[in-house]
Amino acid sequence: METLAKEKSEFRNYEQGDITAAVKEHYRKMRSRQTYDYVQRMKAKYLTFDKPMSLWDAMGKLNALIDVSDPDLNLPNVQHLLQSAEGMRKEGRPDWMQLVGLIHDLGKVMYLWGSDEDGTSQAEQWGLVGDIFVVGCRLPDSCVYPSFNELNPDMQNEAYNTETGIYEEGCGLDNLQLAWGHDEYLYQVLKNHKENSIPEEGMVMVRYHSFYPWHTGGSYEKLLSAKDEQYKEWIKDFNQYDLYTKSPKLYDLEEMKEYYLPIAEKYLGKGPIYW
Repeated sequence: METLAKEKSEFRNYEQGDITAAVKEHYRKMRSRQTYDYVQRMKAKYLTFDKPMSLWDAMGKLNALIDVSDPDLNLPNVQHLLQSAEGMRKEGRPDWMQLVGLIHDLGKVMYLWGSDEDGTSQAEQWGLVGDIFVVGCRLPDSCVYPSFNELNPDMQNEAYNTETGIYEEGCGLDNLQLAWGHDEYLYQVLKNHKENSIPEEGMVMVRYHSFYPWHTGGSYEKLLSAKDEQYKEWIKDFNQYDLYTKSPKLYDLEEMKEYYLPIAEKYLGKGPIYW
């Protein structure tokens, strides 16, 4: 995988320069406020599927959002999506995977109807972006800034603070409750979308691409199923484009529409998506 701006070892450096304080504060809030109960409240509040908006309109909305958790890119989030998709396109990856690259962060449009209190707004993004983790069991040291784990109220709850917590060993990723954010939101929106024909691999990429403590940190082994090994292969394949295509290179969203819109319509239809 060709890197455009810097060496692979330079990505995801959480102790560099001026961005450290803002990113660190984001993760402090995320770790201390994302509890099991919070996740259930967010699912009930946001998974209503009653806000019709076209895919391309949603893309445009990410022109106004910069991901505060990202130490590698300080550009509107739509540029990251275009960079990811173009990286796949250049290497001849399947059209459905290019589409997943293009849309994988579209769940961040939640900010349009989000709130500071929920952490789902432009100003407060701790319920919107960042590495996710399992709620309902012990937080692992593979989380970014693991010293913040003890700030999570669930870690004082005996039902939630063991290695397996409320889950059965070997239950598999699909049976876990993950921290709330754009991954799960978009996955559920697409799952609800009747015209969606993105392959299973693509849906897994959407749902788990931010789950770094698992796919990169090696945590949660007792909770995994045999199927999750296949999931990890898919995520690792996707991750190289999600991470290493980040660069200062800018694309024009309207110019890219001619190529990507037919692919989007092939797998998602021409009608609106209900968010």
